[in-house]
Amino acid sequence: MNQKTGNDFSTNNKELLEERLRRYEDEVGQISSKLTLIDRVSYLRKNRENDVSKAIINIENSMNFDLCFVLDCTGSMSPYIEAAKEHIIKVASYVNSHNSNFKFWVVKAIHNYDDPEDVLGGLNAAITEMTWNNATRILIHIGDAPPHGRRFTNLRDNYPNGDPKSLTAESVLKKMKLKKILYYFGKINDSTDVMLNVFREIIGEFPVFDLMTMGDNPEVLVDKFCKATSSAIFSSITLTTTLRNSESIYSLQQKKLQINPHEPDWTTHPEKTGKILCYIPPRTLAEVKNEYYFINSSFTEQEIFFKLAPQPFSVGAERYAYFALDTSLGQANKLVIKKYHEIKIAAEHVGVNKKVTFIDVKVLYDETDNTYYSVEKYISNAKFKKFNVNSGLITEFHSILEAFAHFTYKYTEGYLVVYDLQGADLHNEFLLTDPVIHCVDLELRT
Repeated sequence: MNQKTGNDFSTNNKELLEERLRRYEDEVGQISSKLTLIDRVSYLRKNRENDVSKAIINIENSMNFDLCFVLDCTGSMSPYIEAAKEHIIKVASYVNSHNSNFKFWVVKAIHNYDDPEDVLGGLNAAITEMTWNNATRILIHIGDAPPHGRRFTNLRDNYPNGDPKSLTAESVLKKMKLKKILYYFGKINDSTDVMLNVFREIIGEFPVFDLMTMGDNPEVLVDKFCKATSSAIFSSITLTTTLRNSESIYSLQQKKLQINPHEPDWTTHPEKTGKILCYIPPRTLAEVKNEYYFINSSFTEQEIFFKLAPQPFSVGAERYAYFALDTSLGQANKLVIKKYHEIKIAAEHVGVNKKVTFIDVKVLYDETDNTYYSVEKYISNAKFKKFNVNSGLITEFHSILEAFAHFTYKYTEGYLVVYDLQGADLHNEFLLTDPVIHCVDLELRT
């Protein structure tokens, strides 16, 4: 294993700066070769300011959302109706108190004295009769029965040939997709499985929440319903926030659903070669603010042998996460490798004492595929959580983490704030990865 360090990389650093400038210039699709270095940097900084302004507007718009519940409120759901209504009222009250531009509706499916329900009629009413104005649009469908028609069920059906008003799943769901309404389904029982498969053939994969309960226990349903609603709101705002004009929100949602959470059989995957690139991180506030720190500082370059899973096990707003193995030392050490997908773009409080620690992250250059990844140690036996996001949502409140974010702002005298905190909640520490640094210096914002 070869390793290089030291300040003899000044030439390499200049080359890296030039490469970075060219990459930014390729993204904006311009730049005359006659411009000086100062003019190039000035132009790119102005362009970056415009991008940041657009991103802020996009985030603000995404926080305003429309939410519609389509409920099977017929006899089969009677044990749960009142509990569901109570929860919906609580959701509306809470969200309204935290968001000045939020609208929600409840649409009830019609019962026709047989086993199926007027599912397509209820969905069509939600899509066409509601006023969908906000950037983030969420439709949560809760039900325990399929639509009319032998296409969906063999149950006793007064309309075996299909919807009584001649609605089809294709016509209804395509209207929903055209309006960029994100669809979520709460599954009460297995009678809707065929319907879900038909829906998937039309709009692709979508989130399905398990609302199945043992016995008629509305409290269990409400608990699951609450978590499902929160998850739907959070994931929809995240999708809309990261959406670019050229991309369908449904295709972005598919990226989040096309993952494999299982570690692969490593014996079937080839070994790859690459290089680990790592800068020595700044230690003081002065070094953080020094715009020439990374140009003048040294970095290490280390050869590595590794194996990479063919499919990601998770996906965030901008990157896929893959299982990987470091096989350099003759023993397998688990890693997490992250790759950008196609989107351009310590505390003590109220008697609780936990450290806030960040995993060391390095850059991996895959010589086989000429691809760059970020690489970090795999956190074993711990559940990965996202605690807050860039749009300002707190998905799981911890006073220590919010205090830490505030500390980064106060300590740097308003120069930067560290947010988008995610990782593992361990016994004596929060072990975090992949944060975002919001900085007043646009060239350092990451």
